[in-house]
Amino acid sequence: MLEALDELVISNHFPNRSQAIRFLIEKHLVEKKWECNNVVAGTIVLVYDHHKRELNNKLIDVQHQHHHLILSVQHVHLDHDNCMENIIVTGKSRELTELSDKICGLKGITYGKLVMSPAR
Repeated sequence: MLEALDELVISNHFPNRSQAIRFLIEKHLVEKKWECNNVVAGTIVLVYDHHKRELNNKLIDVQHQHHHLILSVQHVHLDHDNCMENIIVTGKSRELTELSDKICGLKGITYGKLVMSPAR
């Protein structure tokens, strides 16, 4: 276990073992909040080809249907074809997971991930 902890310290550039342990405890607590369906904050990160037919309209439709969960949307042009969106969300973890699944499941999304953290 000590070797695994030292590997975690090195791979994450923690200054010491205490910071690695703190990181693991916080991660565990956040995951418990997700399981308990507590209110959390998060970001849905998307990468997609903006030339994909009707994808932008579908993204906007889903976002409007869930406007009460969405705080902000940042849209970035990565290159001529690809865009990245960061959708900042807050709400119960199950609602955010369902929203993320809807969005990430749209045809044309090449990468999608929900990252959650404690809201309080």
